[in-house]
Amino acid sequence: MKKADTNDLKVFFDEKVNKYNHPSFIQDDPVCIPHYFSKKQDIEIAGLFAAVFAWGNRTTIINKSKELIQLMDNTPYEFCKNHTAGDLKKLEGFKHRTFNATDLLYFIEFLKHHYTKYPSLESAFLQNACFLNGKKQVDMSKKEHFIEFSLIHFHNYFFSLEDIPARTKKHIATPFKGSTCKRLNMYLRWMVRKDKKGVDFGIWNQIKPSDLICPIDLHVARVAKRFGLLERKQIDWQAAVELTDYLRTLDPKDPVKYDFALFGLGVIEKF
Repeated sequence: MKKADTNDLKVFFDEKVNKYNHPSFIQDDPVCIPHYFSKKQDIEIAGLFAAVFAWGNRTTIINKSKELIQLMDNTPYEFCKNHTAGDLKKLEGFKHRTFNATDLLYFIEFLKHHYTKYPSLESAFLQNACFLNGKKQVDMSKKEHFIEFSLIHFHNYFFSLEDIPARTKKHIATPFKGSTCKRLNMYLRWMVRKDKKGVDFGIWNQIKPSDLICPIDLHVARVAKRFGLLERKQIDWQAAVELTDYLRTLDPKDPVKYDFALFGLGVIEKF
């Protein structure tokens, strides 16, 4: 499809953003899971699991996320940091699609390891080459490179513990293998974007909204191609970058707000 006039597209997409970036969106979306909490670390952990589980039916994703949070006594941060062997025993029957108890136990081991050293999960995405004592040391020439290397760093760091179950690696994507990293990019949107709409949290400050990459899946890609925003046939990391580059022409400071429009059109309106 021929690309529409940028001004017309911006008006149309802004209307859709205003429609879906609204508290009414929360209850039927996995983002509702971290919204049960007010403590920063609980939000981070609940959000990570909800994002990792986010493929397939949204109702099932929400229900399985709630089930896990209940198994963690509704205090995910406290559970991850101070669980006992008996606490972990309760998790042995947990399963969501291909994510099972083996994967879950490694996730909890990693989270305990990380939070023993750092107060926030944001630092897990800040690659050592770019940050020192919380200050940016390397100026990336392109914004997509910043998130690309951040996600690669997170993947490598996440799987840096001993005795990693081989099966668990499929649950944390990386641009290094060409993945769109849709679920992690969605998670970053939740944690980083700052507005007063009530959906995204904006509790992280060292990653900027302008750095983010738009989550992309088959639904979002279909809508993007119908509007002529995406030429790449393969739905991979480069497709996510290409789409985000266009969205930056609509709003360079907050391009990923248009995820609401693309998702709403593709999944809710079946555009």
